[in-house]
Amino acid sequence: MNTLKEPRKVEKRNVISTLETVDVMTGERNILAEFDFLIEAPNWTCDGNHLVYNSLGRLYKFELKTKESTVIDSGYATQCNNDHVLSPDNAFVAVSHHTQEDGLSRIYTFPLQGGDPTLITPIAPSYLHGWSPDGSTLAYCAERNGEYDIYTIPANGGIETQLTFTTGLNDGPEYSPDGQHIWFNSVRTGLMQVWRMNADGSEQTQMTVDESNNWFPHVSPDGELVAYITYRKGDVAPGDHPANKDVEIRVMSSTGGSYRTVVELFGGQGTLNVNSWSPDSRHLAFVSYRIQPS
Repeated sequence: MNTLKEPRKVEKRNVISTLETVDVMTGERNILAEFDFLIEAPNWTCDGNHLVYNSLGRLYKFELKTKESTVIDSGYATQCNNDHVLSPDNAFVAVSHHTQEDGLSRIYTFPLQGGDPTLITPIAPSYLHGWSPDGSTLAYCAERNGEYDIYTIPANGGIETQLTFTTGLNDGPEYSPDGQHIWFNSVRTGLMQVWRMNADGSEQTQMTVDESNNWFPHVSPDGELVAYITYRKGDVAPGDHPANKDVEIRVMSSTGGSYRTVVELFGGQGTLNVNSWSPDSRHLAFVSYRIQPS
């Protein structure tokens, strides 16, 4: 099955966005803020004080204490989608920015405090997802010769390395905290499922086996749990992760096995695209949505 990936372009959706956290042990949800426009994909900073989200092509830092947002200066990179990832020391952020020349996504980095972007992947389209714990390597999904596979590249730029070679969409690569594994999602067995491989691409192993479409696995900082977002079978094509759907946030052990549903919500695209675990591995940040009244 050759799945075509829908480009993750900067969107303007007619929604109310609710920035929330959930306690993964109790399921208790906490609303942080509401926005009468689209925001997506919160990262939790390693000091526990801020969330970083994207909105209308820019990145913003949300201070948890004051509930105030400030824009992060990203130079000319003002068409960023919801693929942003923070460096392990939180000194830099990497983004997927749709370049003005051709509108295709390429990966850039710039200081989290703001500054000029540096191009990392000149070949497009490339969609960022992971930064290795030692800071040396970025992992991403890229379309090359009509197929979407997982690649890595030095964080300062260089030659990319292909890790998957199966027909159909392979997406969402993210490193485990010990750097030994890359988690990702793939349609290779029919539905979208969560997979894990060694960081060099060997021993690719299916980690979820159910009648759902499971996307974007995120490993908790302590390495114990994996969170991901689930679409209902038949509600979406296996290779699609659209907005405005009834979805679930699930967690499972990083060793595999059964899952728990932590949140049921209206969302999808933008809800949980990036790793949004709190530093203590107890909470997840996410975005739920409501359609704006006409």
